[in-house]
Amino acid sequence: MPRLRPYALAALVLTPMLLAFLSVTVPAQADDADKPIRALLVIGGCCHDYAKQKDLLTKGISARANVQWKIAYEKDTTTKKLNPVYENADWAKGFDVVVHDECSADVKDKAIIDRILQPHRDGLPGVVLHCGMHSYRGEGYPKETEWFKFTGLNTNGHGPQLPIEVAFTDKDSEITKGMADWKTVNEELYNNLTGKLLDTAKPLARGKQVVKDKSGTEKTADCVVVWTNEYAGKAKVFATTLGHNNATVEDPKYLDLVTRGLLWSVGKLDDKHLKPAKQVLLDEK
Repeated sequence: MPRLRPYALAALVLTPMLLAFLSVTVPAQADDADKPIRALLVIGGCCHDYAKQKDLLTKGISARANVQWKIAYEKDTTTKKLNPVYENADWAKGFDVVVHDECSADVKDKAIIDRILQPHRDGLPGVVLHCGMHSYRGEGYPKETEWFKFTGLNTNGHGPQLPIEVAFTDKDSEITKGMADWKTVNEELYNNLTGKLLDTAKPLARGKQVVKDKSGTEKTADCVVVWTNEYAGKAKVFATTLGHNNATVEDPKYLDLVTRGLLWSVGKLDDKHLKPAKQVLLDEK
């Protein structure tokens, strides 16, 4: 039998070991669809049942997409209390998107408003719901404010609580595609003070509400109720003025719409991200 040279002998010994090493299963990188979207819900203030709506929103959205929540809930029921989450300059650190559902019209300090908006100016996506439009009435109100630039719509009031006929005006949008028009339960139709969205915004749906004046004459109010905005040339913002009553917030049509808007804002509105996912609550404040 021929004598093996040292390097050949080493190869015979090491090859099985190398093959065994290579055969070990190496964990694959987690698929992007398996990574939860880290969302912050800022909610609370005047005039709404936020104690229930915080759960309706987070559970409803997490049943439709892989979203992990931190809830910053302010129990104060006035328009003057700043949500404590904003007291930290790094309040938005670590989140992929912020859902603004607060009702804080009388929080007007420019430094505070700038602190709230700075992460969005830096590109953090946002979702703004219902009374979030009527918050932070600071410098320039009622004409042009920094908050209006963020939301994309100048609005400062609403009509009576009556059903709203919601009609999607852009049925080709990836957010509204396949969604059917619907009629809400009693809801508040927010006005569009200038009659149109800001130039940075794009309408997706309008709402009509038949209202009787004091003489009994019927009039139809017609306003934009769903839209998108680009803030500071960086942040994608989805917004809707719908969502006053619990019956609307828990409506599957509403939750479908807000979920799709949230996914759009973070660039993940596709079939692989529209999956049922168990809600995981982070530390609640």
